[in-house]
Amino acid sequence: MKQIKVRNKAKKQFNQQFPLIHKEDLLVGETFVPANEFVEFKSEDNQFLGYGYLGSQNKGFGWVLSFKEKETITPSLIKQILVKAFNRRKHFFSDEQTTAFRLFNGEGDGFGGMTIDWYQGFLVISWYNDTIYSFKEMLLEQIKSALPEAKGIYEKRRFKDDSLPESQFVWGEEAQEPLIIKENGVSYATYLNEGLMTGIFLDQKEVRGLLGSGLANGKTLLNMFSYTGAFSVAAVSGGATQTTSVDLAKRSLEKTQEQFLVNDMDLDQQRIVVMDVFNYFKYAKKKELSYDVVVLDPPSFARNKKKTFSVAKDYSKLTTEAVEIIEPHGMLIASTNAANVSFDRFEKMVEKGITNGQRRYKPIKQFRLPEDFVVSKHFAEGNYLKVLVYEII
Repeated sequence: MKQIKVRNKAKKQFNQQFPLIHKEDLLVGETFVPANEFVEFKSEDNQFLGYGYLGSQNKGFGWVLSFKEKETITPSLIKQILVKAFNRRKHFFSDEQTTAFRLFNGEGDGFGGMTIDWYQGFLVISWYNDTIYSFKEMLLEQIKSALPEAKGIYEKRRFKDDSLPESQFVWGEEAQEPLIIKENGVSYATYLNEGLMTGIFLDQKEVRGLLGSGLANGKTLLNMFSYTGAFSVAAVSGGATQTTSVDLAKRSLEKTQEQFLVNDMDLDQQRIVVMDVFNYFKYAKKKELSYDVVVLDPPSFARNKKKTFSVAKDYSKLTTEAVEIIEPHGMLIASTNAANVSFDRFEKMVEKGITNGQRRYKPIKQFRLPEDFVVSKHFAEGNYLKVLVYEII
């Protein structure tokens, strides 16, 4: 097994089982990525640090998968890691009200660079770097062996390689389209082989659960950056009288209509608007529109022809725009999955935005990743989801 030398100054974090390798942790000349090969990490003074692999992705430059010198990485060990992860989620399989969930959460379950989602019997595997993808056939065999009840497997390639498809069916039975899954008793139309996204973000199920349990009962809701309108559908299931879903993508109109229709919900009470979010705020103020609940869940970074948006720079302004059209004692649900923005920083940005909008606030609830999105206690950065619920006074 090839040895990779790590700088002594980085040794402490790996001794504390921090799993992510950064390029700057490696000695000069150690950044060559061995093809289809696991490696042994050692410090400059030759201390064993762990076994893993090198592979560039947005989070870093590789992962440590085993911190025990006698526990080398073998197909048998990988199957053990998978079985342990699947077993800790056993209770999810028997929940008929929620039939889609995260089955394996990368480094949270001990194997960075790969996630697996369960969609009513079908698996969706995401590969985050080309090195992990080079182990694909071996990993697929271990996944099928660890979970024989899986009907079929799809994959999403979340690293750049123009020679490979972004999404494809890889094994077993193909899912029907749309595949109707349930979450908290609400139905959602999903497509397992339509680009990188499926039609629903599974990490937001607790927030949708809050809406479905009555947060917006008897109220109006504005869902910004609405994608397929999942928050809006959850709100209607919880008694919302009317929803408005706004997204710049033209496909959002048809996709959102479909989500309402699979739940037999009346489209006459739902507005679906294809428009830039900031333009909609201006439109709403001009038309003197206001809402009882506003949901803000933008992408971490977005660009259109006229402007760019990033959570790190622009979320406060977004919040200010939102609170200007929230009814007195209405609610703001502020959300981000931007891993480069800490929880404390996000909270300050949102509260600054509310204050800049000349409103006061009362914190109601906050969410991080749900139980199935397991986070390693040695890698707090893996808990990327941050959701804050406020009463706007």
